[in-house]
Amino acid sequence: MLRLLTSVIQQNLQQQPPPPARPRLFGTASTETLLMCSTWSMLNLDLLVPTNNWGNEGVGEVTEVGHQVKSLKPGDWVIPKDAGLGTWRTAAVFSEDDLISVPNDIPLLAAATLGVNPCTAYRMLADFENLQAGDTVIQNAANSGVGQAVIQIAAARGISTINVVRDRPEFTELSDRLMAIGATHVIKEETLRKPEMKELFKTCPRPKLALNGVGGKSATELLRHLQVEGTMVTYGGMAKQPVTVPVSALIFKNLKVRGFWVTQWKRTQSYDGCAFRNMLDDLCSLIKQKKLTAPVCNKVHIGEYHKALCAAVQPFTSAKNVLIM
Repeated sequence: MLRLLTSVIQQNLQQQPPPPARPRLFGTASTETLLMCSTWSMLNLDLLVPTNNWGNEGVGEVTEVGHQVKSLKPGDWVIPKDAGLGTWRTAAVFSEDDLISVPNDIPLLAAATLGVNPCTAYRMLADFENLQAGDTVIQNAANSGVGQAVIQIAAARGISTINVVRDRPEFTELSDRLMAIGATHVIKEETLRKPEMKELFKTCPRPKLALNGVGGKSATELLRHLQVEGTMVTYGGMAKQPVTVPVSALIFKNLKVRGFWVTQWKRTQSYDGCAFRNMLDDLCSLIKQKKLTAPVCNKVHIGEYHKALCAAVQPFTSAKNVLIM
């Protein structure tokens, strides 16, 4: 969600840092905004001042490297390997181990938004059920960054998606936009509780996998539509309500309820890095084939960053906020 042209990549941070580069864009994530709101819920966002550890995503360009650096060179595009690197800054010196390269011939916004949402979508589709072409996935928060990535990655694999969004005045417009990127079905939250779901399942099998980014009643409704021995994975809780699992879902359908946090996944994989590298290669291949695009982004000048923070917590938000330097 940011374009940060990072200045220096050095393995030995005791070396004298070379001159910094000049970045152009920064960005905000819904999880970051939720964190700030939970910590400073009574504060005026206009008074918040960014610090160097704000920002979990971004793309940077290497301008110079230390003599011990082997995997990166000037001109490479890089993204953070872990959260908390601090991407809201104009320049920085980082260890080679903090960053991983991405192709510099993909769209800038696609590179800037690659490290969290597409990775979350990719892993959830790959790690919890053995999905094959013709299978079905159901998800709420389908208009979110993760939701849009799920739609596109699933479509590229021949997997059908049932995409649930809240009702809104521009529902038809949103539905058309999600269908255009590969959604099989787009329905409103209340439809989950209506008989028309039976008609929908005449056109596709019941889902093996449910992806929950909302929590509360929405998550419970997703569970109701899973096939026997299916899995629901929770990766977010935008409703700020607990996930309630009916006893019958566990006893009679043997459903599995799991959680996923991409930051922990990256840390677990850090011992070799191959899985992360392979995932990025697969995602970038989809981007180059135009099968995976960046979510809709709003561009806000860095001097008005507080507007981006406020916009991120507005209802019915379907776009990311990119801060322009």
